[in-house]
Amino acid sequence: MSRERPAHSGLRAHVVVPDRGVDVHLDVAPDECVALVGPNGAGKSTVVEALAGLLRIRSGSVLLGDRDLTGVRAHRRGVGLVAQRADLFPHLSVARNVGYGPRADGSGGQEARLRSDAALAAVGVAGLADRAPGTLSGGQAQRVAIARALATEPALLLLDEPTSALDVDARTEVRSALGTARTGRPTVLVTHDPLEAVTLADRIVVLEGGRVAEQGPTAVVLGRPTSAFAASFSGLTLLRGTATRGGIALDDGGALASSTGTAPPGSSALAVYHPTAAVVTRDGAGPERRVTGLEPRDGLVRVRAGDLVADVTVAVAAALGLAPGDAVRIAVPADELTVYRPDGPTPD
Repeated sequence: MSRERPAHSGLRAHVVVPDRGVDVHLDVAPDECVALVGPNGAGKSTVVEALAGLLRIRSGSVLLGDRDLTGVRAHRRGVGLVAQRADLFPHLSVARNVGYGPRADGSGGQEARLRSDAALAAVGVAGLADRAPGTLSGGQAQRVAIARALATEPALLLLDEPTSALDVDARTEVRSALGTARTGRPTVLVTHDPLEAVTLADRIVVLEGGRVAEQGPTAVVLGRPTSAFAASFSGLTLLRGTATRGGIALDDGGALASSTGTAPPGSSALAVYHPTAAVVTRDGAGPERRVTGLEPRDGLVRVRAGDLVADVTVAVAAALGLAPGDAVRIAVPADELTVYRPDGPTPD
């Protein structure tokens, strides 16, 4: 920017909204991006609205460093928000859109233009400064929206599903801009996109029913989830059971071997695998289950059989003649199954 960016402090928030069933503690370090994930209605948007000051909370607190923002109005919080849609002012040029925040904060015209130019350059769209918003593509408009947030030099950045309205190609460019924007400041990212979480987030907080169901470093939550949503989010099948010397005895019956077990034998354990690793047969190896559902899935057929899930080719599904209610056996190679304790510790 045109002036030295102030050092940013961390966020400590306790968002309590009884009528929405939300009670969430959230801490974000000064240079950390935390992804909030969870099913629809879990409370993600409520948390963002409370942090932004768009929703007044009667109990709880929002602390940013030594500042108590709990009762502060939205425009005085120093919080930048990038939502699903850019919502640029149609009657202003791109440069004036981005410079609007600095002007509203009291900066003169020259200072606002300098900060606008720096923010646009930071996200790779300096060449759009004189364009009208109506001439921009979706990806360009969203990068301008990110620049608009950056130009205010926010003490906290909120990203509320910032790429969900974009096509696949535009998402790649916008993720790069988001990576620039989140650097050096506490950032909260709401997303339904696992790649976005992997690319941007240092840590993941899983919300379910207005509460924190699970949290931890991104690699841990996605690689060794303890909640059903986190497993689904990362594309894995989550199993529960008791650790054995060579794998896991499943709560629903049967056992699977694992070459990557980290839970002591006899202890409660979780196990995960990717459904494409599973092998479905009529009378081969693996626990026996009855088919509870068949779904098309990215060119494959997802076979649901109780706690076990397998993704097989259409040819395999046809050859087996699968139908709901059929008995099948599902095996998972030992090197594809990870067994671990539900409460850690998790090895690096």
